[in-house]
Amino acid sequence: MACSAAAGVEATALLSPRCPAPSPPDGRSRRRLALASRTRHRSLRAAAQRPHKSATGADPLYNNRANVRSDEASVSAEKERQRKYNDGDGISNLKLEDLVGMIQNTEKNILLLNQARLQAMEHADKVLKEKEALQRKINILETRLSETDEQHKLSSEGNFSDSPLALELGILKEENILLKEDIEFFKTKLIEVAEIEEGIFKLEKERALLDASLRELESRFIAAQADTMKLGPRDAWWEKVEKLEDLLETTANQVEHAAVILDHNHDLQDRLDKLEASLQAANISKFSCSLVDLLQQKVKLVEERFQACNCEMHSQIELYEHSTVEFHDTLSKLIEESEKRSLENFTGNMPSELWSKISLLTDGWLLEKKISYNDASMLREMVQKRDSRLREAYLSYRGTENREVMDNLLKMALPGTSSGLHIAHIAAEMAPVAKVGGLADVISGLGKALQKKGHLVEIILPKYDCMQVDQVSNLRVLDVLVQSYFEGNMFNNKIWTGTVEGLPVYFIEPQHPAMFFSRAQYYGEHDDFKRFSYFSRAALELLYQSGKKVDIIHCHDWQTAFVAPLYWDVYANLGFNSARICFTCHNFEYQGTAPARDLAWCGLDVEHLDRPDRMRDNSHGRINAVKGAVVYSNIVTTVSPTYALEVRSEGGRGLQDTLKVHSRKFLGILNGIDTDTWNPSTDRYLKVQYNAKDLQGKAANKAALREQLNLASAYPSQPLVGCITRLVAQKGVHLIRHAIYKTAELGGQFVLLGSSPVPEIQREFEGIADHFQNNNNIRLILKYDDALSHCIYAASDMFIVPSIFEPCGLTQMIAMRYGSVPIVRKTGGLNDSVFDFDDETIPMEVRNGFTFVKADEQGLSSAMERAFNCYTRKPEVWKQLVQKDMTIDFSWDTSASQYEDIYQKAVARARAVA
Repeated sequence: MACSAAAGVEATALLSPRCPAPSPPDGRSRRRLALASRTRHRSLRAAAQRPHKSATGADPLYNNRANVRSDEASVSAEKERQRKYNDGDGISNLKLEDLVGMIQNTEKNILLLNQARLQAMEHADKVLKEKEALQRKINILETRLSETDEQHKLSSEGNFSDSPLALELGILKEENILLKEDIEFFKTKLIEVAEIEEGIFKLEKERALLDASLRELESRFIAAQADTMKLGPRDAWWEKVEKLEDLLETTANQVEHAAVILDHNHDLQDRLDKLEASLQAANISKFSCSLVDLLQQKVKLVEERFQACNCEMHSQIELYEHSTVEFHDTLSKLIEESEKRSLENFTGNMPSELWSKISLLTDGWLLEKKISYNDASMLREMVQKRDSRLREAYLSYRGTENREVMDNLLKMALPGTSSGLHIAHIAAEMAPVAKVGGLADVISGLGKALQKKGHLVEIILPKYDCMQVDQVSNLRVLDVLVQSYFEGNMFNNKIWTGTVEGLPVYFIEPQHPAMFFSRAQYYGEHDDFKRFSYFSRAALELLYQSGKKVDIIHCHDWQTAFVAPLYWDVYANLGFNSARICFTCHNFEYQGTAPARDLAWCGLDVEHLDRPDRMRDNSHGRINAVKGAVVYSNIVTTVSPTYALEVRSEGGRGLQDTLKVHSRKFLGILNGIDTDTWNPSTDRYLKVQYNAKDLQGKAANKAALREQLNLASAYPSQPLVGCITRLVAQKGVHLIRHAIYKTAELGGQFVLLGSSPVPEIQREFEGIADHFQNNNNIRLILKYDDALSHCIYAASDMFIVPSIFEPCGLTQMIAMRYGSVPIVRKTGGLNDSVFDFDDETIPMEVRNGFTFVKADEQGLSSAMERAFNCYTRKPEVWKQLVQKDMTIDFSWDTSASQYEDIYQKAVARARAVA
């Protein structure tokens, strides 16, 4: 080793740049050098490859053997090279460089040999250990084999059943049988659980129906009670009732007293008999006999008093019975008179439902071809006139066979005229049977208001598989299929009828293979454009085949916007042209765009309609359903006057130019709310009902909500801010988030109820809820709960609506009805319903809340600070503001009057043209 190291140093010194360069080698020397270089490279490459193979999991013994063979090859190569490098005289011609390389190779080979030796030793140890382990396993197997042989011998001798293996197998079999039995038992239990869940679901439906029936009965009882109180001398009745109660109480006391006396008398008689028997047995003195006579006299006196008391009691009972009979006779007469008057003056919820039932029966008979068109027309006219004879005939034969009812109604049918309009609403939603948003509330609220004004109102909806069928009264399918055109074919449609909120409703169930409305949701399907264009065509086909002379067909939002071009381009050419079309867009954010070819599905002429002045979208070159309805309708409305102005500019989402062209038929009518549903004085969800004159119930509801949500309740007057909304960009989610933190800063409490269809927004508010989890002044309930919403409206002192844009908005109206002062941004319907309390440019009597203009945090903070200051520093002023808000009329009556006016003008123009 030392020699080789010295040789290496020497070689390094010889090759150093300071030494003169060696003379160039001749041709033979060059060949030798090249051969040595190739050999050295091979050995180095082999040494470099060996660790790589080992690292990849190759066999170490194989690697060691390969290394040894490589080393042997290297040594033989060196010997051969040495032999070749020596000349014939035995004198070495080997160069110094070759010598240094050989020495280095030798050193590497020695190192590799050492490594191979160590690896071989390790491998040998491992092999020995594995051998020992295998030997142990072999021993175990041999033992088991011998045991098995013994068991086979035992089994052949008939003793296998006593062996350990047989016992173990028997135990396993028993356990297997038990497991199978357990599995069958659990399957049975699962089936029972499923049946129980189904039963619970049915019971919940029945409970909902019973609740509805109970509410209906309550309303009838209240109405009957009010009518009864108007009929006669109420004070005289109550005096008689009070006298009867006093008389009954006196009689009961006397009966009780008489019973006590009688018991005492019987006890005395028993004692006297015992005493007399004992005296006779003892043969006592005359004094004792006189004492017994005295006692007997007293007993007679008691009996006489009891007889007198008994006679008096019977006379009073007879008087009581006579008074009771008189009272019942009077009450029966009053009830009969009340029923008679209620029949003569049919008003309220029940009559609306009754007329709807008669209307649905008439249309069903016509569609089923059981009556003629003329008979149906006469019956409809009587329904529109609210003819009492038709009502009495229906009530008289209600519950009998359908044919008998029909015959008797036809006997009452007489020609007549009606001042009311026949209005058909075609929509995708209706509360409460199919509710997603505010559209559903508009259909039911506006429909009921128009019905109360004497118009015949009908609703046409899709029959969703997920709709709340328990909210439909008298739901039944007609014995007729209505065919409608779609995609070049005719498809059948089942027609269902029923009443919802007292309104007659038709549900269309397509018999199309795509199962358009059996998707377990209302919207959000990939083929929504196809689904609702089919429904629009089927709805018009239903009206056409029923032979109705409808005055107004009112369609809503893009889902039924196809009705307008279909009516004028298809059905008017078939003679169905008596109606005028009204279209209401509740939110121009959603316009129903699709490729132009998709319009042909429902039978519309694509080439005719794909034009800039008809249905081609103004921005993208696609078909726009809302634009088609704007162009083809006789009346176009939206849901508030301010929003109508906003959509004529940037708020129109591309339709502003079209709306300007058709501005003469376009107007905004502010929506209303259902004041029967949203009424704090009758709201069954509240802990305590209240009204504007008595606000103590509001404080009680505030305390109840705090207890329910585990909010701090140490300071009852601490202001509570409510917010009920969908968490989407339109509603100003960044401002809602700021309102939460601002409320905490101002020392108030905040309750948010709502969720988001956008996952990012939902996660953001879940994070805020986690942040305030331990704060007993902030609560975020990230879902929708109808019952809880009523409680929040009633409990909150202020209500936040910071929308970026808001076509109408109903929450601010509901909040005011429940005495919660709104804090809103001035946009759309919010600007038409909320007026700033500090704005001196408007009359004081209409100021009802706090507003801000810019959709930024500074504007919202300013409005909230002003509201908090008024609440804390001016409690009397705040109370007056709350009472004023609760008395504002946000019912549908005013809005329905505006719709009635534009309907009648459109119908009058149509009749004038005709």
